Amino acid sequence: MRRPDFEDLEVYQLAEKLANEIWRIVKEWDNFTKDTLGKQIVRSADSVCANIAEGRGRYNYQDNRRFVKIARGSLYETISWLRLAYANLSSG
Repeated sequence: MRRPDFEDLEVYQLAEKLANEIWRIVKEWDNFTKDTLGKQIVRSADSVCANIAEGRGRYNYQDNRRFVKIARGSLYETISWLRLAYANLSSG
């Protein structure tokens, strides 16, 4: 079986890099922060990658487009969580 072609997409590579960096950062947080903010931000960042991959695997333009829109929504959610993390973790 050959490697999935979504791994060749630059947008997927960037999303995966972002998700891996978020995982690395969240692992260092205290338990309360990990359990509240950390879980949410990890899930939303992972969702960006997963939806890009799933859409690519559909081999149908309309399905791919729908999953890319979902990935964009997850990216916006991740940005929102990052803003909250910055506001709450840099003030204390």
